Amino acid sequence: MLLAGLLALAPARGEEGWPQPCPAAPNQYLALPKAHAALAAGKKLTILAFGSSSTEGSGASDPAHAYPAQLEARLRAAFPGHEVQVLNRGKGGQEVAEMLARLEGDVLAAHPTLVIWQAGANAVLRGMAPEQFSAAMALGIARIRASGAELVLMDSQRAPRILSAPNWERFDAALGQLSLDSQVPLFSRATLMRAWAEAGTPSDAMLGPDGLHHNDRGYACLAEALARSLTEALGPARIAGR
Repeated sequence: MLLAGLLALAPARGEEGWPQPCPAAPNQYLALPKAHAALAAGKKLTILAFGSSSTEGSGASDPAHAYPAQLEARLRAAFPGHEVQVLNRGKGGQEVAEMLARLEGDVLAAHPTLVIWQAGANAVLRGMAPEQFSAAMALGIARIRASGAELVLMDSQRAPRILSAPNWERFDAALGQLSLDSQVPLFSRATLMRAWAEAGTPSDAMLGPDGLHHNDRGYACLAEALARSLTEALGPARIAGR
């Protein structure tokens, strides 16, 4: 069973480095037919995590605890015999215009199968106009899709510094509308963190003392939920000829 690898990877309750298991959360459906076909054909699956500090791993104890590294480990466990790589192209403090400036060199030049683009938090914190954010994101979405890569959007974490900023709801709405208009799936951290809270784990248990970035547990549980969605989207995968 494909999820067996993911479950086997999760340490037991009380194990050192993982004091508590991840709270329950519903699976978020992601339609990724190109990536599914590539994996089924035995091709290398290159996933590129693009974004700002939440992708780079600010707040994690080391790079191995950032979500891209955690995601790679889970997907490799879920798809044994397949070559799976997750590249981390996050740079802290950047908003969408700065990410667009490095899109060619940091993203498209790597020829990824799938890009996971996390955006919105710094636009909120800097007071960027939601309309300007949407226009820039739409340009980036078009360029990524024109390259042949598939794309998943990721919205902002539910953190006190974001929730206290003006207009933060409009950026959530903007990403949701971009997902609908471009027919690009959205993996929503807002939805995920609400589910965690409903399961009895408040957002501050998944955030560091800065009131913005995930802690190690938050990144690990984000990676677990994202890996679960990707495993459903990409599998079952059988290497061609075997």
